[in-house]
Amino acid sequence: MSFKRFLSYFTKRISSSKDNCVANNINYSKVDDLLQSLVYDAKVPGIAITVTQHNKTIFNKGYGFSNLEKKTLVNPDETVFRIASVSKPIAATALALMVQDGVIDLEESFYTYVPYYPKKKYDFTINQLASHTAGIRGYRGKEYGLNMPYTIKDSIAIFKDDELLFKPGTDYYYNSYDWVLLSLAMQEVSGVPFEEYVQKKVLDPLQMKHTFADVKGSFIKGITQFYSKKRLGFRKAMEVDNYYKLAGGGFLSTTADIVKLGNAYLKGNLLEQATQQQFLTAQEVKGDSTYYGLGWQVSTDKKGNVYYGHIGNGVGGYSNFFVYPTQGLVITILTNCTNPNIQTVLDEVVLEFVEQ
Repeated sequence: MSFKRFLSYFTKRISSSKDNCVANNINYSKVDDLLQSLVYDAKVPGIAITVTQHNKTIFNKGYGFSNLEKKTLVNPDETVFRIASVSKPIAATALALMVQDGVIDLEESFYTYVPYYPKKKYDFTINQLASHTAGIRGYRGKEYGLNMPYTIKDSIAIFKDDELLFKPGTDYYYNSYDWVLLSLAMQEVSGVPFEEYVQKKVLDPLQMKHTFADVKGSFIKGITQFYSKKRLGFRKAMEVDNYYKLAGGGFLSTTADIVKLGNAYLKGNLLEQATQQQFLTAQEVKGDSTYYGLGWQVSTDKKGNVYYGHIGNGVGGYSNFFVYPTQGLVITILTNCTNPNIQTVLDEVVLEFVEQ
């Protein structure tokens, strides 16, 4: 049996065995074909999707392999992926709880909480960091793939001596270093490690039992092998250490876990309404929307449907997480490949559920 026939057989097998749907107008065959094609055409080694509507699972499937060498099948309930920047809504939820409890003030200077950070020409606030309007620079060169055992506090050495890109509040520049600084401030003010605070305040209450900090060398059951594309297939992704940037892109999770976060926002039972709305309101710069709130992308799709969520791209992982409040939908899609260039297909998959 050729490898493609072998792959096709097991892709169909895992799809049918993980079928968990309810009757509606969704074209499940089209969704299946689109996602299966990504594996069959060697766009990704494996991919998982979980979709809920009104807090009920309507689609929950895995395609392809979490480990090509061992032929381990993807399971949306158990396969743990790198979620890249989908980490930001998790961190933003923890920050929102701190704001709600009066521990951190969004309009306070960052230096109030981290006085040892080198002074810049301009002051900047917690809100400006969370909305990417503080002027902090992004990755340079190969900084996106560092393999250094940095703590959150130690890692600021990478960028702390660089000047701001612009006067805070006058422009928008998306980057993950903003969230390194936010996690440092949260750690300093709470007196506990950032990941412990997130675990206690977010992951445990939402029963996100398959969501973890990406700590190099730790054993995590069900974790996928991470891959990058090559001309004729895949290779193992380069080694990285994402611990220092947990808040911006360092968490691991399953699709079935991530939808729990989305449903907590839809139900409104984790945050007070005013706090939640504050984080899910797109900021404006010079009168124009940035289509970004505080740790959340806030926008409309090409059909005009309102959503919030995040897309993530990191070494060995690519992620989509969308919440459509009008439709009561939460959609999470995770893959185990660096920058697979599949967003057009994923957008088509998402619209099948939104436009049902």
